[in-house]
Amino acid sequence: METKGFSKNIDLLKSLGAPVAVVGSINADLTVETERLPEPGETVVGGPLAILPGGKSANQAVTCALLGADVNLIGAVGLDGHGDLLLASLQKAGVNTLGIRRVENPSGSTLITVDKVGENTIVYSAGANNAVDAKMVHSKRRLIREANVLGLCLEAPIEAVQEAARIAHKAGKTVVLNYSPIVKVPDSLLEQVDVLIVNEHELAVLSGRKLDAESSEDLEKAMRELDCDRVVLTLGANGSKVLEDGEIFDVPAVRVETVDTTGAGDSFMGTLLCTLSAGHSLVDGAKLAAVVSALATKKVGAQASYRNADEVKEFLKAQA
Repeated sequence: METKGFSKNIDLLKSLGAPVAVVGSINADLTVETERLPEPGETVVGGPLAILPGGKSANQAVTCALLGADVNLIGAVGLDGHGDLLLASLQKAGVNTLGIRRVENPSGSTLITVDKVGENTIVYSAGANNAVDAKMVHSKRRLIREANVLGLCLEAPIEAVQEAARIAHKAGKTVVLNYSPIVKVPDSLLEQVDVLIVNEHELAVLSGRKLDAESSEDLEKAMRELDCDRVVLTLGANGSKVLEDGEIFDVPAVRVETVDTTGAGDSFMGTLLCTLSAGHSLVDGAKLAAVVSALATKKVGAQASYRNADEVKEFLKAQA
C-alpha cells in the first residue's frame, strides 16, 4: 500500500480521544524465537524465553490508549508476578485499570513460538481470565455505559461477553466483536453486535460453509451473508475487506519488514475501536489500522511492539 495515499490519517490521529471500553483477556506471552515452527512431534531449538505482556483484550486496550483514546479495560489478573507485569504495562500505556480485578488464580498466559519470517503458533491458557464472569462485568457496567464503543473477543467466558454486549447494546453503544478464538456462540450475542471482525477461517465457521480463500468474490459473498451490516475481514499480508453501507471496500496492507506478527491483529482492532469511538467510518479506521498493525510487526511481542500516535505520525510523514 502506498502510505502517501493515506495522508489524512495524520489528521485523523489528532481526533482519537473519545472513550472506549474493552472487556476480556489479559495474558503473559511466553515467547520463543525459532528458525522454523516445529512439525507435530518434533523438537526444535529456540532462543531465550521472553515473558511479555499480552492478551487480545489487553492488546486492544493498549493500542487505543497509545493512539490517544480514553480506554477502560475490564478483566482479571493473578496475584503473581505476571499480574504485576501485566498491570504495569497497561498503566504505562495509559489504560485505565479500575475495571481489573486481582484474583488467586495464576494470570492468563499464552505460549508463542515465532519463526524467522515472523509467523507464529499460539497456545492459550485462560488462568485468571476465567474469573471474568457475568456478575463481575455487571458490577463494572458504568465503565461500559460511559464509552462510545465496546470491544469484545472470545478469550473471556462467554457469559461475561454476553453480559457486556447486553449492557452496551441496551445503552445504545457500538458493540465490536472479534470472533476469535473460534468457539460456539449463541445467536443472542451475535444479534447485539454492530461490527464483526473475522479472518477467513472465522468467516468460514460463521457462514457455515467451506470458502475459497483465493476467490475475492466468494469471500465477499460470505461477508454479505452474515447477519451483520458492518464486517471487517482481515487477510494478513493481503490487507482487509470492509463491508459498510452495503458496499465492500478493499484496504491494502502496508509493506514493512516483518519480525513478529504476534498481536498485529489486536492492534488492528484496537485502532478500529478508537476511530469508531471518535466518529470515523469503518473504512477510514481500517486504513489507519493497516498502518498501525504493520508497525506492530516490526518488533518482537505484542504490546512491546506497539507505537504511540506520534510514532505513527512520524512513519506516515516519512513515507510522504
